Amino acid sequence: MGSTLNSKWLPVTSTVTVALALLSASTAVISLYFCRKKSKVLYSKIQELEISLNSCLQNSAAERQGRIRAQQDLRKALAEPKSENLEQTSYPMTPIGLVQSCFSTRNGTPRQPLLVPLARACLVFDSARKLWKHPSRSKFKAKVRVPGLKGGKMGVLATRSPHRPCPIGLTVAKVEAVRGNMVLLSGVDLVDGTPVLDIKPYLPYSDSIQGAAVPEWVMVDNILAVASVNFSEGFSSSLSDCWETAKKKSLYASPDELQCLIKQVLSWDIRSLSQRNQPHDPLIKTGNGEAPNSALDSDQNQDEEASDNENSQVCHPSGDVTYHLILEGTNVAYRIDFNGNVTVENVVVSSEILNRNRNRRSFLEWRDELS
Repeated sequence: MGSTLNSKWLPVTSTVTVALALLSASTAVISLYFCRKKSKVLYSKIQELEISLNSCLQNSAAERQGRIRAQQDLRKALAEPKSENLEQTSYPMTPIGLVQSCFSTRNGTPRQPLLVPLARACLVFDSARKLWKHPSRSKFKAKVRVPGLKGGKMGVLATRSPHRPCPIGLTVAKVEAVRGNMVLLSGVDLVDGTPVLDIKPYLPYSDSIQGAAVPEWVMVDNILAVASVNFSEGFSSSLSDCWETAKKKSLYASPDELQCLIKQVLSWDIRSLSQRNQPHDPLIKTGNGEAPNSALDSDQNQDEEASDNENSQVCHPSGDVTYHLILEGTNVAYRIDFNGNVTVENVVVSSEILNRNRNRRSFLEWRDELS
């Protein structure tokens, strides 16, 4: 009797087990379906965001490239000014503020700064300027990224960034020789074609202040120094070949002196912030106007906008990067490893030398003054 009862329940138990198994399988299939559907939706959103991001990067890069080209066109236009138009050339500037000084007239005003330590003045910025009142509406950035801070931002007036409300630069240079209406300078940080508005003598007693208090980040001047600069075996030979063309418009006496210049320039890491942080990213591959720069730092490091384009880089399939420096009519190819060791590989005559000012002075004209 017991066996008969058990046999009656077996099919029922089997049926229930099969039903539960089918229900579990159906639940798993439904869960898998919704998971896949949700994954597709998320993947679609990710694709849309990537497309939107790439579009923004391309637009930003195009805008930045336009600014750089405008700067280069301006320099090119100024490189060959006509003598009769020099007096007509003007650079309109709008004051950013006014000084409220203890001196009401020029009578009594010191001829140089710091001669009267108690002489005080208050610099009042113009609050109507959009730069201060509405920074988002101004084409100038209130803050720029500083190379010495590894891209950290500082107020533009706390830096020497060339991208200022009034783009006026200040430099100190050594006078090597004077001849007629020309002055030979050394130690310069000036781009070819830079217009000069005025010059003044350097006065150590007022221009060099012992014990001057400055922010700590300003004191860090070796953060961009490289570990070493070495030249490839064939570099001297290729430089000698270039010298036959470059020497006609060069301010240097020999290829050896030009090589010393190259070493001094590359003793500092002249790459832009984006190139240092992402040296193998194909998005930042540049080439003298042949390809756009990365937009990742388009508005983040304005100090290096032009250098991004001029210090071009080529990414090789192996991942190595060759940078190109246009210097004194030559195109210098070099590499830099992660330890900061620079290897100068090759040099060729730059196409830029063909566009140089025909009236450009060379070392031959200064040879007697420098001997």
